[in-house]
This record gives sequence, C-alpha cells and structure tokens, in this order.
Amino acid sequence: MKKMREVCVIGVGMTKFERCDKRYVELVHEAINEALKMAAVPPTDFEQAYCGYVEGMSAQGQRALYEMGLGGLPVYNVHNYCSTGSNALFLAWQAITSGMSECVLAFGFEKMKKGSLDSQLTGLKDDFKESEKKPPQAAVFFGDAGRQHMELHGTTREQFARVSVKNHRHSVNNPRSQYRDAVTLEEVLGSREVYDPLTIMQCCPTSDGAGAAILCSEDYAHRHGHPNPVKISGISMQTDLLEDFGLGALGLIGVGMSKRAANNAYAMAGVGPDDVQVIELHDCFSTNELITYESLGLCPEGQGGRLIDEGQVTYGGKWVVNPSGGLLSKGHPLGATGLAQCFELVSQLMGRADKRQVDGARVALQHHVGLGGASVVAIYQR
Repeated sequence: MKKMREVCVIGVGMTKFERCDKRYVELVHEAINEALKMAAVPPTDFEQAYCGYVEGMSAQGQRALYEMGLGGLPVYNVHNYCSTGSNALFLAWQAITSGMSECVLAFGFEKMKKGSLDSQLTGLKDDFKESEKKPPQAAVFFGDAGRQHMELHGTTREQFARVSVKNHRHSVNNPRSQYRDAVTLEEVLGSREVYDPLTIMQCCPTSDGAGAAILCSEDYAHRHGHPNPVKISGISMQTDLLEDFGLGALGLIGVGMSKRAANNAYAMAGVGPDDVQVIELHDCFSTNELITYESLGLCPEGQGGRLIDEGQVTYGGKWVVNPSGGLLSKGHPLGATGLAQCFELVSQLMGRADKRQVDGARVALQHHVGLGGASVVAIYQR
C-alpha cells in the first residue's frame, strides 16, 4: 500500500440534537465555531470544505459558509443518505492524506420534519401515501434483517431490545442527546410496534443538528500547538457488491460493505478489534447495532446477542459501544451524524467526555452506513 500522510483531527464541534426553531445556518455556525475554538486556528486557513446534507437545494454548504464571511474556497456538497456526514469526513481525509491540502473543514447538518424518512425525503416521498399506513421502508429493511438473524442464529427480541436499553442509559450523561431518560427492557418491548421485531423505542428519531471537524496534516497540527493530536490512522469507504444481495435481508442493510470497510480500516491502522476501546456505531435500529458487532469482528457471526447479554459492549465490558447514546437516543440528523460520531470519539480520546469518559481510551472506531449504499469505518488513535 502506498504510504500516505498522517491525518489529524484538531477541532470538533456539534450542536445539541433536538427539534428546534434554529435555521440550518445557525446550527452550522455553532458547530464550526466550537471546532475552531478547539483547534485555535483561523478559518482563513481552510483550503477546502466538504459539507454533508440530505434534504435541501444545491450549494447549501456555500451559503452556510458565506454567512460566516467565508468565501472563495472550494466547497463540495455530499449526499449519501444516512452515511452522508462520514462521506464528507472521508473526502476531507483524502484531501489531507493525498498532500493536496494542509487544513480542511468537514461539516454536516440536517433540518428534519417529524415522521419517517419515506414521508419527507425527495426520492422517497413521491411513492409514499400516509393513508396506506405502510411501515417505514427503513424499518422494513432492518426489521427483516433482524428476523433473518433470529432464524439463523436464535437471536431473541429481548437481545435486540437490550441494545436500546443500553444506549438510552448511556445518553443520560450526554447533554447533547435528544433523549436523556433511561428506559427499561419492559418499556422498550411494550412500546408501539413499528415492524416486527422493532418497537418505536428501537427506532432512531428524526432530529435537527449540525457537526463539524477540522482535519489537517501532522506538520500543520504541530505548528499550531497540537503536539499530540488525535489521528485518523485508518479509514475506508465501501459500497455494495452484487454478491451482497445474495445474503438476503442481511445483505440489504450493508453487512458486506461494513465488513469490508472494517477490514480495510483495521489493516490500514495496523490494529484489530481487540485493540479498540470505544466505538460509535450506526444504530439507526437496534437490530443493526447487534448485527454490526459481527461485521466489525467483535465476535463470530451469530454471536452478537451474547455480547449484549454479557455486558461486553458497555462500561465495564470489553468495548463501550455508543457512549453518546447512539442514533437511538442521541438522534439522527442525517448529514450531521457522521460528524457527531467523530466529535464523540475525539472527545473520548482527548479525555474530554466528562461523565461518559471511557477509561484508558486510546483507539476508537467509527462505523456509519447509508443504504443504497455506502459504509464508512474509521479508526482514531492518540
């Protein structure tokens, strides 16, 4: 593999995820200004910017930066459904590791309406009729995958529900999370069914929010007062192979591309699953988190339920997965989610996660998937 430059993350920022009356540009400014404060660099140093959002007109990234007084630099607007924010991050990483740029900005945002994605996103809502009361398309994909996992491996509804219990418990300590109340297994299982085996408390909410990250070369980081920065030591973006669709429902939710992205990122970073302490994982539905344990190599195929039962994916276990509360509790403003995952992991590695802090965090992993499809896995080290 060709030797590439080290890429550092010297600034991160995010808004609270919630339903709010703020304009998207206000959310973007809040996230970028927090990242700039942490990085202690002038915004005029940005050589390029990569902006992720799903719903909206073209060139929204430029508009947000113009209102901050930033113009002239190339701005690339990215849209790959749920993995949009991580796609923007991946492109920013490419700009630095290739030697094209010394300092770049990645940011993402979303302003979302209440209700399923089917009823609001261009490309989906044209085929959606509320009167038909069909289950949301995404819930069908991830619910079917959960049932296939149950049939193949004996996974139970209770194991899927415990994922939601865990992530809601984690979010109690995250002031930027949309939901901050702990829930019981009985409450999760007893909430309204959306699509078997998923109840409403096993589905992520729609949210408003923004996130930002400032990436740079190692030399730039050292020159600007960051002697021991967090580095992205491995990152991979993968899409579906035709053979993935032969896996049935599991193939449709990105199991194949997530596994390939993880293997590539591990190889690039020179680490494996056992070296990781903290993970931010795309838990849009509880079924996806449990299934993705296997895609990331945390356990053999079919044993994801064992990890949640044994407490191996929370504080006191082998890994802490979704200390932020994950999408299930923190929220999921599509274009911002990948940058929020970056925010959480950089905060963990720098010891800035307060009550969420994972003791001894040195290696972190980010996983993000968008159906259609695109999966990004990144390894962070400090």
